[in-house]
Amino acid sequence: MKYRLVLFVVLFSFKLSAQQKQFSSDDNGKFIYYEVVEKATGKDSLLLRANIFIDLYKKTIKKHSTTDTSIIAKGVMVIDKTILVASHPSGEVNYKLTFEARDNKYRFWLTDFEYIPYGRDRYSNYVPTTKIATPLEKTPGKLSAGEWKDIVEAAYNKTAKFAENFKKALATNQTEKQKKKAGTISTKKW
Repeated sequence: MKYRLVLFVVLFSFKLSAQQKQFSSDDNGKFIYYEVVEKATGKDSLLLRANIFIDLYKKTIKKHSTTDTSIIAKGVMVIDKTILVASHPSGEVNYKLTFEARDNKYRFWLTDFEYIPYGRDRYSNYVPTTKIATPLEKTPGKLSAGEWKDIVEAAYNKTAKFAENFKKALATNQTEKQKKKAGTISTKKW
């Protein structure tokens, strides 16, 4: 009886660990992260907040085109590989961000995920080993399937964290915070 209970708990934990979140696929078979958010805010303020967010992350996100209702940008996120306590970048994932706003709601999606592996150069810095990117939806051979699964999982986690930060930035009014920082600081009065 004891062994059955232990066996049941072990099998149940394996089943839970195997159910990890994954990217959805669009009509073309590419991975996509898509969200629609209802927000009681006007279209113009949502676009302003999205522009402020993209300008904040201008090192990793570059605007490609902007219209009166949408923003298209391309970005890069670095995937880290952790072994015990030490971590190092294993590669970068390029993506395309599309944001569209209407009154009281907006939607955004990240797609066209491409992975570029990193390697060490002669100065012991991690740099891209090739300029050719591999789409995340393309599955490799059996030899590197486990490593590829870890890369896709790490890319999904980074994408979900990015989406959470993006939604948080669009939920708060950042122009008020910037106005408060503009005041002069007096060192004589305290």
